[in-house]
Amino acid sequence: MRAMIFALFALILAGPVYAGDLPDPTMTPGAINPSVTQDNISSTICVSGWTKTIRPPASYTNKLKAQQMPLYGYPPGTPPSSVEEDHLISLELGGDPRSPLNLWPELWIGEWGAHKKDAVETKLKRLVCSGKLSLADAQTAIRTDWIAAYHRYVEGH
Repeated sequence: MRAMIFALFALILAGPVYAGDLPDPTMTPGAINPSVTQDNISSTICVSGWTKTIRPPASYTNKLKAQQMPLYGYPPGTPPSSVEEDHLISLELGGDPRSPLNLWPELWIGEWGAHKKDAVETKLKRLVCSGKLSLADAQTAIRTDWIAAYHRYVEGH
Protein backbone atom coordinates (compact mmCIF):
# COMPACT_ATOMS: atom_id res chain seq x y z
CA MET A 1 0.00 0.00 0.00
CA ARG A 2 2.81 2.39 0.88
CA ALA A 3 4.46 1.73 -2.50
CA MET A 4 1.21 2.44 -4.32
CA ILE A 5 0.76 5.74 -2.50
CA PHE A 6 4.35 6.71 -3.29
CA ALA A 7 3.85 5.78 -6.94
CA LEU A 8 0.69 7.87 -7.12
CA PHE A 9 2.41 10.94 -5.61
CA ALA A 10 5.36 10.47 -7.97
CA LEU A 11 2.91 10.35 -10.84
CA ILE A 12 1.16 13.52 -9.72
CA LEU A 13 4.47 15.36 -9.47
CA ALA A 14 5.89 13.99 -12.70
CA GLY A 15 2.67 13.75 -14.71
CA PRO A 16 2.13 11.65 -17.80
CA VAL A 17 4.67 11.92 -20.58
CA TYR A 18 2.81 14.41 -22.79
CA ALA A 19 2.04 17.85 -21.33
CA GLY A 20 0.72 16.41 -18.08
CA ASP A 21 -3.00 16.59 -18.56
CA LEU A 22 -3.45 16.30 -22.31
CA PRO A 23 -3.23 13.04 -24.23
CA ASP A 24 -0.31 12.41 -26.54
CA PRO A 25 -1.68 13.38 -29.97
CA THR A 26 0.32 10.67 -31.72
CA MET A 27 -1.18 7.93 -29.54
CA THR A 28 -4.58 9.53 -28.95
CA PRO A 29 -5.49 11.90 -31.79
CA GLY A 30 -9.22 11.35 -31.28
CA ALA A 31 -11.68 9.45 -33.44
CA ILE A 32 -15.24 10.28 -34.44
CA ASN A 33 -18.23 7.96 -34.41
CA PRO A 34 -19.36 7.87 -38.08
CA SER A 35 -22.94 7.21 -36.89
CA VAL A 36 -23.17 10.73 -35.39
CA THR A 37 -23.53 13.69 -37.71
CA GLN A 38 -24.71 17.26 -37.40
CA ASP A 39 -27.88 16.22 -39.20
CA ASN A 40 -28.81 13.47 -36.71
CA ILE A 41 -27.81 14.94 -33.33
CA SER A 42 -31.47 15.24 -32.33
CA SER A 43 -31.76 11.45 -32.51
CA THR A 44 -28.30 10.62 -31.15
CA ILE A 45 -26.22 12.75 -28.78
CA CYS A 46 -29.04 15.11 -27.82
CA VAL A 47 -31.23 12.23 -26.59
CA SER A 48 -30.93 11.72 -22.84
CA GLY A 49 -29.28 8.36 -22.10
CA TRP A 50 -28.09 7.79 -25.67
CA THR A 51 -24.43 7.36 -24.67
CA LYS A 52 -25.37 4.39 -22.48
CA THR A 53 -26.41 2.54 -25.65
CA ILE A 54 -22.93 2.79 -27.18
CA ARG A 55 -20.57 2.88 -24.17
CA PRO A 56 -18.07 -0.01 -24.33
CA PRO A 57 -18.04 -2.44 -21.40
CA ALA A 58 -15.58 -1.98 -18.54
CA SER A 59 -13.92 -5.25 -19.54
CA TYR A 60 -12.85 -3.59 -22.80
CA THR A 61 -11.76 -0.24 -21.35
CA ASN A 62 -9.96 -1.80 -18.37
CA LYS A 63 -7.90 -4.01 -20.66
CA LEU A 64 -7.03 -1.04 -22.86
CA LYS A 65 -6.19 1.06 -19.79
CA ALA A 66 -3.74 -1.60 -18.59
CA GLN A 67 -2.05 -1.57 -22.01
CA GLN A 68 -1.90 2.21 -22.28
CA MET A 69 -0.81 3.20 -18.76
CA PRO A 70 2.86 2.17 -19.29
CA LEU A 71 2.87 3.84 -22.72
CA TYR A 72 1.73 7.07 -21.07
CA GLY A 73 4.49 6.88 -18.47
CA TYR A 74 2.51 5.83 -15.43
CA PRO A 75 4.97 4.18 -13.04
CA PRO A 76 4.57 0.53 -12.09
CA GLY A 77 2.27 0.18 -9.12
CA THR A 78 0.02 3.09 -10.09
CA PRO A 79 -3.46 1.97 -9.08
CA PRO A 80 -5.65 1.59 -12.17
CA SER A 81 -8.53 3.00 -10.11
CA SER A 82 -6.70 6.38 -10.02
CA VAL A 83 -7.07 6.61 -13.78
CA GLU A 84 -10.10 6.79 -16.05
CA GLU A 85 -9.89 5.34 -19.55
CA ASP A 86 -11.38 8.45 -21.11
CA HIS A 87 -12.71 9.23 -24.56
CA LEU A 88 -10.82 12.25 -25.91
CA ILE A 89 -13.82 13.17 -28.06
CA SER A 90 -16.51 12.21 -25.59
CA LEU A 91 -19.40 9.96 -26.51
CA GLU A 92 -21.73 12.89 -25.88
CA LEU A 93 -19.90 14.79 -28.63
CA GLY A 94 -19.92 11.94 -31.14
CA GLY A 95 -16.59 10.35 -30.26
CA ASP A 96 -15.84 6.80 -31.33
CA PRO A 97 -16.73 4.51 -28.43
CA ARG A 98 -14.15 1.75 -28.99
CA SER A 99 -11.25 3.18 -30.99
CA PRO A 100 -7.94 3.13 -29.07
CA LEU A 101 -7.21 6.35 -30.97
CA ASN A 102 -9.98 8.00 -28.95
CA LEU A 103 -9.23 6.51 -25.52
CA TRP A 104 -6.45 7.34 -23.10
CA PRO A 105 -5.64 6.90 -19.39
CA GLU A 106 -6.51 10.16 -17.65
CA LEU A 107 -5.94 10.86 -13.95
CA TRP A 108 -8.96 11.49 -11.78
CA ILE A 109 -7.08 13.82 -9.42
CA GLY A 110 -5.16 17.02 -10.01
CA GLU A 111 -6.13 20.45 -11.26
CA TRP A 112 -6.96 19.08 -14.71
CA GLY A 113 -8.25 15.65 -13.78
CA ALA A 114 -11.11 13.76 -15.38
CA HIS A 115 -13.79 15.63 -13.44
CA LYS A 116 -12.82 18.93 -15.09
CA LYS A 117 -12.88 17.33 -18.53
CA ASP A 118 -16.36 15.98 -17.78
CA ALA A 119 -17.53 19.57 -17.18
CA VAL A 120 -16.34 20.82 -20.57
CA GLU A 121 -17.84 17.78 -22.31
CA THR A 122 -21.24 18.56 -20.81
CA LYS A 123 -21.00 22.27 -21.63
CA LEU A 124 -20.03 21.59 -25.25
CA LYS A 125 -22.89 19.09 -25.65
CA ARG A 126 -25.37 21.68 -24.38
CA LEU A 127 -24.03 24.24 -26.84
CA VAL A 128 -24.24 21.76 -29.72
CA CYS A 129 -27.75 20.60 -28.83
CA SER A 130 -28.98 24.18 -28.47
CA GLY A 131 -27.57 25.10 -31.89
CA LYS A 132 -25.04 27.57 -30.49
CA LEU A 133 -22.02 25.53 -31.62
CA SER A 134 -21.59 23.07 -34.46
CA LEU A 135 -20.77 19.45 -33.71
CA ALA A 136 -17.57 19.73 -35.76
CA ASP A 137 -16.41 22.81 -33.84
CA ALA A 138 -17.08 21.13 -30.49
CA GLN A 139 -15.20 18.00 -31.58
CA THR A 140 -12.25 20.06 -32.77
CA ALA A 141 -12.14 22.11 -29.57
CA ILE A 142 -12.06 19.09 -27.29
CA ARG A 143 -9.72 17.06 -29.50
CA THR A 144 -7.21 19.87 -29.99
CA ASP A 145 -6.85 21.02 -26.38
CA TRP A 146 -9.62 20.22 -23.92
CA ILE A 147 -8.08 22.51 -21.28
CA ALA A 148 -8.24 25.50 -23.63
CA ALA A 149 -11.83 24.49 -24.44
CA TYR A 150 -12.58 24.47 -20.71
CA HIS A 151 -11.21 27.99 -20.33
CA ARG A 152 -13.17 29.23 -23.34
CA TYR A 153 -16.51 27.50 -22.91
CA VAL A 154 -16.82 26.81 -19.18
CA GLU A 155 -14.98 29.79 -17.72
CA GLY A 156 -15.73 32.13 -20.62
CA HIS A 157 -12.17 33.32 -21.27
